Amino acid sequence: MNIKNIKTKKYFLSLAVAAFTLTGCNRENIMELTPHNQISEEVAFSSKENIILSVNGMYQAAAIGQYNNANPSSAGRGYPFGAAYFQQNDMRGEDMVNTASFYAITYTGTWDPSGALNTVYYWVDTYRLVNRANLVIEGVTKAIQSGVIPEAEGNDYIGQALFFRAFSHYELLNFFARPYKHTADASHLGVPYRLKASNSLPTIEENASLPRGTVAANYTQLLADLDKAETLMTSKAARSAKNAIVYATKEAAIALKTRVYLSKADYPKVIDEANKLNGLYTLTADPNTPFANNYGNTESIFSLENSATNNPSVNGALASQYNGRALIAISPVIWNQPSWLATDKRRGANLVKTVMTAGTPTQPSQPSFLLSNKYKDTSTLTDASPLLRYAEVLLNRAEAKARLGDATYLADLNSVRNRSLTNPATEQYVAFTTPAAAVNAVLLERRIEFLAEGLRWNTIHRLQQDALTPAVGIPAKYRNGQNPTYADYQIGTPYVYKTTDVPAIPYADHKYVWPIPTLETSANPVLAAQQNPGY
Repeated sequence: MNIKNIKTKKYFLSLAVAAFTLTGCNRENIMELTPHNQISEEVAFSSKENIILSVNGMYQAAAIGQYNNANPSSAGRGYPFGAAYFQQNDMRGEDMVNTASFYAITYTGTWDPSGALNTVYYWVDTYRLVNRANLVIEGVTKAIQSGVIPEAEGNDYIGQALFFRAFSHYELLNFFARPYKHTADASHLGVPYRLKASNSLPTIEENASLPRGTVAANYTQLLADLDKAETLMTSKAARSAKNAIVYATKEAAIALKTRVYLSKADYPKVIDEANKLNGLYTLTADPNTPFANNYGNTESIFSLENSATNNPSVNGALASQYNGRALIAISPVIWNQPSWLATDKRRGANLVKTVMTAGTPTQPSQPSFLLSNKYKDTSTLTDASPLLRYAEVLLNRAEAKARLGDATYLADLNSVRNRSLTNPATEQYVAFTTPAAAVNAVLLERRIEFLAEGLRWNTIHRLQQDALTPAVGIPAKYRNGQNPTYADYQIGTPYVYKTTDVPAIPYADHKYVWPIPTLETSANPVLAAQQNPGY
């Protein structure tokens, strides 16, 4: 974001009022507040009510964002952690298909620093969220010191902001930097880690000239943020059932740490963090329940809320993109995997929608292609954005244990898989003969379980140069810009790539990583000198 052109000494913070309330504030008091989109920072943290609006504004920035809209009140497209998170991560992998032009640049790897808006505004809106988080951290800290808000309540808000700050930088690393294991000590370039709010000319200038830190330094800081967030935030038990899902808790910080440590290949820490959640969450009996009841189930750890009046609209909402508008389809690449059993419940109509061709009196309608049915509300777009589920924590721990030779990995792996099987007693996994085989089973289970949930790229990225189960660059994909052909969906028969499909991109290719946007490098000569090679 080009912020060097800002001349005013007064920084105005967009505080779009979200359609939900935080625990610890009377709902009636919030509803009586005059709706407003822009208030000065001094006002934003001058009362408990305005602090809550500021925190809600942070969630709004995470769930909807602004995209390329200069007006903060304009509808965004789910950047960075609404629908855009799922779409961009899925379009970098091979298990979902780009059927139109929306995500062609990401899907085919043809981005450039200035023209690829989906990548440009992934950077811009993520740093907008970072700034919101930093404003909350600084503003609430002062409010606690001045007695505006009780310390315990204020600390909870600060912890939520730290959670978003860490999550944001982690997400940027997955797109704009090489993975942690690219160098032996992770000394290669990461992203600028912004620790201060842009709320004065000095801090605006400081943030506008920050260099990229090393990946090692970035991970150290984001894990420190998550550790502190864990200590400051309240637990799920202290919130109502819905608020324990749609507002970050200490458990959300722990769950995210299992993902981060897996990217770092620190497997003992993955296990340590996952063990903290023992007994606090349970998998639902049916794999559809976290989506059919996404604001009130036992498995969702953290999801962003959407409502009929507050969502990323048809241009960004999950149910619109993955379902109603059919812009992202399930790929035959994953559908045809032989190890994905034909009777698996995750192939059923609750989670997979079969699109039919229009019939005629002489020609009945026929199956055309497959969509994810996880996001079901194509009318009012109220599906939550599921960012952390307990199923992921269990599979993270299963993989870590399998890599360390701990045979108890099998219990975690089967706990996720078995609920989707027709006959678990005969169809569940038994012990594998090698660690590589065990890890590969976990990795396949991840692809099936989190299909259309934006986790595929995270796995591909961290497995580059892995010693046990290496990924090799960006995988080849089903052809771009068209609905899949139903004839290509053949359960149990591996998909055979065609010349019309999207070719793989080798890890050594400069296009493996995204370019830092031109609007950022043109404002920050330090970043310009640190642009990813090839751009």
